[in-house]
Amino acid sequence: MPDLLATSADTWRDRSLDPPALPPELTPPPPRGSDLRTRVQGLRLRHRVRRERAEKIYADSRSPERGWPVADDRAVFRFARDLVRTRRRWFVAMVLLNAVAAVAALAVPKLLGTLVDRVTAPGPAEGIGTLALVIVGVVLVQAAFTFGGQVTSTLFGQDLLASAREYVVRTILRLPLSRVEGASTGDLVTRVTRDVGTMSRAVQYGVPMAVITLLTVVLSIGAMLLNSVLLAAPALVLIGLSFVSVRRYLRRASKCYIAEGSTYSRINSTLTETVEGARTVEALGLAGRRIRATEDDVAASGQAERYGMTLRNLLFTVIDVAFNAPRVITVLVGAYGYWQGWVSLGQITTAVLYVEALSGPLDRLVGEVDRLQVGAASTARLLGIAAVPQDRVAGEALPSGPDLVGEDLRFAYRPGHDVLHGVDLRPQVGERLAVVGPSGSGKSTLGRLLAGINGPRTGSVQVGGVDLVALPLESLREEVALVTQEHHVFVGSVRDNIVLGREGAGDGPVWAALAAVGSAEWVRRLPDGLDTQVGSGNLALTPAQAQQVALARLVIADPHTLVLDEATSLIDPRTARTVEGSINALLEGRTVIAIAHRLHTAHDADRIAVVIDGRIAELGTHDELVALDGEYAALWQAWTS
Repeated sequence: MPDLLATSADTWRDRSLDPPALPPELTPPPPRGSDLRTRVQGLRLRHRVRRERAEKIYADSRSPERGWPVADDRAVFRFARDLVRTRRRWFVAMVLLNAVAAVAALAVPKLLGTLVDRVTAPGPAEGIGTLALVIVGVVLVQAAFTFGGQVTSTLFGQDLLASAREYVVRTILRLPLSRVEGASTGDLVTRVTRDVGTMSRAVQYGVPMAVITLLTVVLSIGAMLLNSVLLAAPALVLIGLSFVSVRRYLRRASKCYIAEGSTYSRINSTLTETVEGARTVEALGLAGRRIRATEDDVAASGQAERYGMTLRNLLFTVIDVAFNAPRVITVLVGAYGYWQGWVSLGQITTAVLYVEALSGPLDRLVGEVDRLQVGAASTARLLGIAAVPQDRVAGEALPSGPDLVGEDLRFAYRPGHDVLHGVDLRPQVGERLAVVGPSGSGKSTLGRLLAGINGPRTGSVQVGGVDLVALPLESLREEVALVTQEHHVFVGSVRDNIVLGREGAGDGPVWAALAAVGSAEWVRRLPDGLDTQVGSGNLALTPAQAQQVALARLVIADPHTLVLDEATSLIDPRTARTVEGSINALLEGRTVIAIAHRLHTAHDADRIAVVIDGRIAELGTHDELVALDGEYAALWQAWTS
């Protein structure tokens, strides 16, 4: 709880002072008696304020102080290009099949125009039956290639989706733990839920459909020009003007969608902080402040949504006019051209059918481009996670022994506010060293540095002469491991949960690890033994069983040094006795550094380090420190009394 107060109270206080999402004078609607000009000016003012706020949110999300960054457009383009490049065959097959289907579809209006010319020509019409059969054959060919194109595009989209999701999972798993714990949890949760879903839809459906519709539009324009340049001109002019509007929209929509995602992250961050700090909120009477902060976040999100909706409404208004007007204009131009003898009735028929057929693909193309724009914004937010630098650079040196040495350790969660101040600590191999001290003195921070979770600001923690932060994570966990009160059971079998500590381990080492922590008996009683599925949606393990599985995972990893941060403090006393027995079995033959909040743990240790205000004030055995009558003696007296 002290850590929560230290990290979140300032955030809560500052957030309550944020300006409202929209100036109050702009929120009420224009008076009923105002004229049209006043209403238009009011709407423009609202739109401008929303745009400015969305752009500010966008700028803040590009270079956040506490949250996760957002990748630029070039990174998104490279990501999409690499996904498609590795699937050239699928992409080429999709394009070819849909191109043939589009050509077949475009041949039908031309054949119908020819049919009209033959019927309206003077004299008897010849070859109409044959032409009708050709039209039927073309329609069948179109259906066959359309089906093949849809199957190929579906497989292509699913393959893209699988790779994109695998990339996201790999990216999240490689995030530095120190950065995950220090950044906004709500932002990360929003990105791996909403943004992954949005990106998935764009990759799965948007990319293939955009390619298909763009191909159809290009071929349709070519067919219109081949039929008659005169009859194609009205449609091409209006379509060209509409794409000017589309380009203008896309330029602004990118910022809008990223701003929307940022506001969703902000809402989730506020709600997460409120839920996690519910006791603090209640104790300090912060409920009203937290409600106001949430309302401000929702208001900001609403303004970003309204700005995006306004952009879309303006776009689709222009698009509707541009797509519907050519139908009328083509008929009028065709009538004049026919009167002048420039075009035939068949050409007019073909042109009208092309215009009618073109409106659908154009409409879908705009929709798919918009979908891709939304997906690109979400992809930029996901790729921003990939841009987070690692907090360590693994070297090639390997430890020469199990000696753990910490020298001149200083660490700060916030710049300029050190939690540790030049700590030196040398645990002896095989000893049990307890670290005690008042709450907030830096005990847990010291444990995290000794376990290699965080790197020190100054100084170093070495094992066998090699810095912990210079070891690959796989090697680090074979040397030093941190055991906390938090445990996690992953979805999978009991075996899968345990061999995470050492991949490739057989059943023999797994059963030995379970026996070491006293859990082999109850695992054998499970329906499928080691193959029993546990985790969310499967068999629920008790807190003691879950902790024993986590400890067995450590046994099979076999680190020579363990850092314990009150591994049983969140478990009820009866369960804690069972788990403590498992932990004692785990500690045999290992160096143990125990962060002790309860002093009976320190009483049984070989040595005790007393941390006061980020410094080691005393170091010795229990009897020595009690006889010293210093800080530890005062803590012991307070504990025993």
